[in-house]
Amino acid sequence: QDARKEPMKDQFNNAVGPQVRGSTPKAGKLIPALVVVSLAAGLQSATQFFAHDFGYQAALGRHFEHLYVPWSILQWAGQWYGQYPDAIMRAGSVGMIVTSLGLLGLAVSRMVLANSSRLNPYLHGSARWANLKDIQASGLLPRPRTFWQALTGARPAASAGVYVGAWLDARGHSHYLRHNGPEHVLCYAPTRSGKGVGLVVPTLLSWGESAVITDLKGELWALTAGWRRQHAKNRVLRFEPAAANGSVCWNPLDEIRIGTEHEVGDVQNLATLIVDPDGRGLESHWQKTSQALLVGVILHALYKAANEGTAATLPAVDALLADPERDVAELWMEMRTYGHLDGQNHPAVGSAARDMMDRPDEEAGSVLSTAKSYLAVYRDPVVARNVSKSEFRIRDLMHHEQPVSLYILTQPNDKTRLRPLVRVMVSMIVHLLADKLHFENGRPVAHYRHRLLMMLDEFPSLGKLEILQESLAFVAGYGIKCYLVCQDINQLKSRETGYGHDESITSNCHVQNAYPPNRVETAEHLSKLTGQTTVAKEQITTSGRRASALLGQVSRTIQEVQRPLLTPDECLRMPGPIKNASGDIDEAGDMVVYVAGYPAIYGKQPLYFKDPIFQARAAIPAPKDSDKLIHVHDVPAGEGITL
Repeated sequence: QDARKEPMKDQFNNAVGPQVRGSTPKAGKLIPALVVVSLAAGLQSATQFFAHDFGYQAALGRHFEHLYVPWSILQWAGQWYGQYPDAIMRAGSVGMIVTSLGLLGLAVSRMVLANSSRLNPYLHGSARWANLKDIQASGLLPRPRTFWQALTGARPAASAGVYVGAWLDARGHSHYLRHNGPEHVLCYAPTRSGKGVGLVVPTLLSWGESAVITDLKGELWALTAGWRRQHAKNRVLRFEPAAANGSVCWNPLDEIRIGTEHEVGDVQNLATLIVDPDGRGLESHWQKTSQALLVGVILHALYKAANEGTAATLPAVDALLADPERDVAELWMEMRTYGHLDGQNHPAVGSAARDMMDRPDEEAGSVLSTAKSYLAVYRDPVVARNVSKSEFRIRDLMHHEQPVSLYILTQPNDKTRLRPLVRVMVSMIVHLLADKLHFENGRPVAHYRHRLLMMLDEFPSLGKLEILQESLAFVAGYGIKCYLVCQDINQLKSRETGYGHDESITSNCHVQNAYPPNRVETAEHLSKLTGQTTVAKEQITTSGRRASALLGQVSRTIQEVQRPLLTPDECLRMPGPIKNASGDIDEAGDMVVYVAGYPAIYGKQPLYFKDPIFQARAAIPAPKDSDKLIHVHDVPAGEGITL
């Protein structure tokens, strides 16, 4: 009842989304303005009529011009009403008529508007395509110069960061869209759609900090390593485990922080990655038991190598388990009685040996054979040579004197068998570089020398990397920026090979960009990201005889309806790149770019070979051999151990 007594301020709630709320025109200013105009017109009419009555002469003691200010009639009435009352009254009547007509027209128009329907352009949704101001506000384009910058002659800030697309303005000029913030980027692009020549290569030919690049066929090394080494002053590392020469060597066991409280956790993480090459989790009993066995054997190999002055490697671990010269029971006894640290047996090593000794022979044999099957890849002499020493360390990526670019190359025929090793490297990069934060004055402070870009092309092919999914939420604070490229949304949401429907990859990526998809599921996802908009639908109804000169009645109805700004069908039919007979791209296609909190951008695919600067950078030949940061003899075996 109290609410009914209060006057209603707004008849309808027409508040819309935050992106258009500020642009909605404010009501209540038009009517007062028209009233003022009507009064001014009446005064002006009275003034001009009075002047015309006197023939624009100097009869009033002054020289009249043909046009006077509106309030002159008020001054003249105060001065000469006693002498010319009839003229003043006639002029006043004319002014009253003009003002009355204006107010009457205003009242009639107000009544017509009140009885007319008005469209609400944001009734069902306020989605729209981004304009120049939106793109500048999102940070993908540099902001225009401020007044002070223009006054001092300062140049506008140049765009920097990774390339996420391009945009055509109203004049048809193309502008590169670049993101330089700490947030991550996720790209959807089918095979042979041009993501490499449009996004990956331009980014690597402009990013001057450290980088980790997954390179399936070696194309990125050939096109970008030369510029990154000569002009970006990067140390370029080519890690190709199956290459007979030209590859940098890296031993995963050298990254274990042996002799510290982190050693058991580091080895457990490593063993889990070894026995879970696809990222599906430790599902079977044999995987779990073989993981526990590998933890003990790896720790034993590390301490034994440190005591004897040799190197502990994964091929050496496999040799311990598959030594044809001695019975495996001797290995369990050695692990159970060996003095690892200060003559004392390591509890984790002793426990693993005790478990194997207590198992029945059949079960122990199955556990052992399962563990050896996961180490079979290291029996390849080429792979064994490339993982038997370390010519760089993971921490060098962000803490070396110069930026470091690490290219991880796996040829297509070796991709499946080398997947566990690549998973180990990527996981260790995240695990070791995002270890701790430093704070000063209540704010985090960078404790690294160089930012790190993780350019993971076709990253779902690595299997489910749980540490990557979980770390996306916080690694940005450690100076790590991820650029993840996949073919479609199904690769991420797959229950068998991906992260499932509850994946958090998409929610942790601030920028998402997409080429024309091939799967309707990806098109539906992009359509939902674009949002809903409101369009006006006009319906005309006629009645009467068709042969008559005039129809009996014509009614016109306009209705607001909802539709996606980009429907799944329109998304699937976005123009793709135009290719020639040999399959090379001649003209770029369209793409969409999404930045959290801003309207979607309908953009254009950039092409590095259409830009003379990028073409010149890509023409710089790549080095024949990889750089090497350290040699195995530069790092004492068993660093960190107190013996």
